[in-house]
Amino acid sequence: MESIKNYVEQFIRLTGISGNAVPIVRHVLLVLVTILLAWAAGALCRKILIPVVHRITSKTKGNWDETLFNDNVLKTASRIVPAIVVSWLLPMVFFQYAIVHTALEKLTAIYIVVMSVKLFIALINSLTQLKLSSSPAVRQYIRTFCGVLKVIVIFITVIVVVAILFNKNPMSLIAGLGATSAILMLVFKDTIEGLVAGIRLTSNDMVRKGDWITVPSTPADGVVEDISLTTVKVRNFDDTTVTVPPLALVSGSFQNWRSMQKGAGRRVKRLLYIDFRSVKLADETLKNSLLSDKLITEEQMQGQQVNIALFRLFIEQYLNNRTEVNEKQTLMVRQMEATPSGLPIEFYFFIKNSPDIHYEHTLADIMEHIYAYTHAFGLTIYQQYPEQ
Repeated sequence: MESIKNYVEQFIRLTGISGNAVPIVRHVLLVLVTILLAWAAGALCRKILIPVVHRITSKTKGNWDETLFNDNVLKTASRIVPAIVVSWLLPMVFFQYAIVHTALEKLTAIYIVVMSVKLFIALINSLTQLKLSSSPAVRQYIRTFCGVLKVIVIFITVIVVVAILFNKNPMSLIAGLGATSAILMLVFKDTIEGLVAGIRLTSNDMVRKGDWITVPSTPADGVVEDISLTTVKVRNFDDTTVTVPPLALVSGSFQNWRSMQKGAGRRVKRLLYIDFRSVKLADETLKNSLLSDKLITEEQMQGQQVNIALFRLFIEQYLNNRTEVNEKQTLMVRQMEATPSGLPIEFYFFIKNSPDIHYEHTLADIMEHIYAYTHAFGLTIYQQYPEQ
């Protein structure tokens, strides 16, 4: 620093400046030199340090260093260097103005603290992008821990900044926070509740990123895109995004379709209401018609049969013969309790897992065939006509 100051003094003497103008020119030149050196230090970091780090990380076998030391981290680190240069040169520039020197020193220190915290948060964000485990629960634990760590670091940063502004010891401020704990609990209420709810979600493996969930009390019905301390982001199937607090999932109830998607089939439970007036004993004409259409065998026609019983028997055989239906899971066609709207017949079966569009088409095709076969058995589907 002394050599820089001597060069400035020699320059002033060479220019022939004297009198009251000397201090003004000296400070202007020192400020310009400080700005120039700070800019040069930042430029060197961006032009030399960042490419060198990228070159080193690209030659390693693993990808963890490239993820950890990404552009955002390195650029944030390079922004701290000019402030360090300014802090180093401040005593030389404003040695005659103690008030200005103190004010700028505090501002520079605050800037360094804030940018250091920003660098630390950038490193934490990079850490969450690393695939440290194949278990989704472990990865969510890491994300939750990193979120808590960021909250703690920001809280400590606020204390340090206040200590710098008022020339206080940060430890004495932390010791005096006991009296304001109620206020802090109120300020960080959502964060604390979100932390506890997030831990419960991950520890019980209630929801993971990529799960399809339905939350009845909210418009959320889609795939989980992100889980943080305070929100669970869900992208609905209409491409809208809904944010749900983790506390709402823990304290309330929601439907997770993960087990269904990973299971052997997707359940179908449909009702068909048959008009009571069409339920009758199967006469010879109906039996001959069913035999000619090969819907029922002669053995199944033995004895006095009711058309709706033959219909249930046929539909069970039909569902068993469909390749899309999982025959290893529950499959039944049963009669439910009679209602004023007709006799309900329930179809309960599972369609093998497939893309959603294929599932909907398969289900529609099966139900359409069931509707069409009712007429072959002399049955009529109950239909309520609107009043004219």
